[in-house]
Amino acid sequence: MGGAVPVLTAQEPLKTDSAAAAASPVSSTSPGRARWSALGALLAALVVYGALAGALPALPSGADVAFYCLVVFPAFAAAIWLALPLARRPGIRLLVAAVCAGALAVGLSLASVDSAANVAKLVCFGLLGFWFLSLFEELWWVSLVALVVPWADIWSVAAGPTRYVVEEQPGLFERLAVTFPSPGEAAAVNVGPPDVLFFALLLAAADRFRLRVTWSWMAMTGLLAATLALVWSWDDVSGLPALPAICLGFLAANADLLWRDARTAWRTRTEAGDSHQR
Repeated sequence: MGGAVPVLTAQEPLKTDSAAAAASPVSSTSPGRARWSALGALLAALVVYGALAGALPALPSGADVAFYCLVVFPAFAAAIWLALPLARRPGIRLLVAAVCAGALAVGLSLASVDSAANVAKLVCFGLLGFWFLSLFEELWWVSLVALVVPWADIWSVAAGPTRYVVEEQPGLFERLAVTFPSPGEAAAVNVGPPDVLFFALLLAAADRFRLRVTWSWMAMTGLLAATLALVWSWDDVSGLPALPAICLGFLAANADLLWRDARTAWRTRTEAGDSHQR
């Protein structure tokens, strides 16, 4: 999708810290066998759900949205949370793993194993988000990106590349996006590649810089679900930008820590500049 920033869309009838590290009840830095087993079981469950969703009983209008918000989105977000220890691997390994997952997704898609291809795309974009974090040396860089990206996403969805792709080339967007089918219907919710990438990037940043991982996960997932609810409630809207919700969740959960870090970074640079002038 080139440089386009994605959009959270409903296909067809889906109307119808240092100090804060203790805030996370799960230690994402010490992976164990149970964590990897849980991740494997969750990814397998997503594959099975994708394959069998069409055969499940259809949900009443409104209940399908609640199902996405309370079950499907938390499951997708939990997969990224469980994979957080991978973000500490060397960047080149993450990039190679992401490319391999992407190639697997293409192969599975060509073989018409769509549910497995969908989960492979989720893995690919999540690993790309982890790799992207390896390019950030300072926390304030992440804060700056979280402040700027939502505006680019809003413009792209309203009048930029994303609007063109969604309206003029919908097949392309659907092939690239991670798709969550609705039980018993042909409807589905599409989450664009950058949405997954930035969700993984910001959650991994919360872990790496010892911010509030748990609250970050809850806020980003909750606001993403709220965005879907808005898409469903507005008749004349087929999709909304998802990155504002993801970035706002990260910023809101860690606002005081991010502000403290930005002030410290500014003070350090100012003092270094004064000392250099002397």
